[in-house]
Amino acid sequence: MTTPSRDHIRWFRNTAPYINRHRGKTFVLMLGGEVAQHQNFANIIHDIALLNSLGVRMVLVHGSRPQIAQRLEQAGLVTSFQDDIRITDTAALDHVKDAAGSLRAQFEALLSMGLPNSPMQGAKIRVCSGNFVTAKPRGIVDGIDFHHTGSVRRIDTPGIHRELDAGSIVLLSPLGYSPTGEIFNLALEDIAVHCAAAIGADKMLLFGRSAGITKADDTLVRQCSVSESSTLEIDNAEQASLLKTAIRACSAGVPRCQIISYREDCALLEELFTHDGSGTLVANDDYERSRAANIDDIGGILELIEPLEQQGVLLKRSRDLLETEIKQFRLLERDARILACAALYPFPEEGCGEVACIVSHPDYRGGARGQRLLRELENEARRLKLGRVFVLTTQTTHWFIEQGFEESDQDALPDQKQALYNLQRNSKVLFKTL
Repeated sequence: MTTPSRDHIRWFRNTAPYINRHRGKTFVLMLGGEVAQHQNFANIIHDIALLNSLGVRMVLVHGSRPQIAQRLEQAGLVTSFQDDIRITDTAALDHVKDAAGSLRAQFEALLSMGLPNSPMQGAKIRVCSGNFVTAKPRGIVDGIDFHHTGSVRRIDTPGIHRELDAGSIVLLSPLGYSPTGEIFNLALEDIAVHCAAAIGADKMLLFGRSAGITKADDTLVRQCSVSESSTLEIDNAEQASLLKTAIRACSAGVPRCQIISYREDCALLEELFTHDGSGTLVANDDYERSRAANIDDIGGILELIEPLEQQGVLLKRSRDLLETEIKQFRLLERDARILACAALYPFPEEGCGEVACIVSHPDYRGGARGQRLLRELENEARRLKLGRVFVLTTQTTHWFIEQGFEESDQDALPDQKQALYNLQRNSKVLFKTL
């Protein structure tokens, strides 16, 4: 009998691959000042504490725009904006510093909690803030003097890494400091993008009101590449701004950006520890494109597989055979150079398909390209309504087992494949249920 408790335990067990994948990775979290004003803020802090306990290295970059606006209104001051950037004069700067400092203290206080019978019990989180951001004045642009509004000049990358290596969470406020001792009001997005790129973050998480990026019919865009993002029509100003920031980060070298809601409880954990996630993933895959192979790719595929054929790792494929089978192949390419290939041969009558010829170029191994192509072939098999995939291998058994395959017998192969089985190679047979 299934109980809610057992369902919870099974869900927790299923998160193990994600926990292992994220441990030791570096995330930059971009939280606007609106996040701290929302009732779900405490839950987000709890989830950040959980990520810290699971070994995720984190830099939190917080904004303070609404807090600044509130203080300026109370003081009877009005500031203007140019291209959505606040012009910070001398009178406003004190209120900017007050808002940023107060919000930083609020983050630090919440992350320092350790009350019994609460998610923070035993967390013992160290939070480190400091002058990690060197700024420069924005200056006069189109005749407009931005005064104490600046932009990022440099990120103290070694300093941030030292704190992350020591197990601290690094907290960056929207302020920057110049070598001359000046303080500048900086845009949250500017700091987050520069920091994520400078420290080599594995991903950046951006918090907004919506669950992610939505289409005109309100359906959520689960995933898009930088190139695909240009085709999206977005009416929501906040979503458009978040997507623009995500594209900037990806273009600066951050592999993944994920846009999630700060209003939905558990959105952060759902995004990171479930297959479908909770928001929108923006991926920097433009420089490495996955596509179906065509007849013009045969030379590049032969260049990849021939060394392995000579070593006996792969069965030899002639150019003529490749010409007849080219539609079964998928490729990863960068700048028109083929970096990896893989093939899927369907056996629809038996409800299965063969995965074959997963090869990466020797100069580009170690980048999980084989795993990526395998996932794409598995998705193609699902689309063809194939319930299982199998592989024949002599030297990569352990790799396929790590990808979820299990050893089986030759008799489990489709009849057509059994008739072609090479006894001399004595290949291992592995199956994976989709």
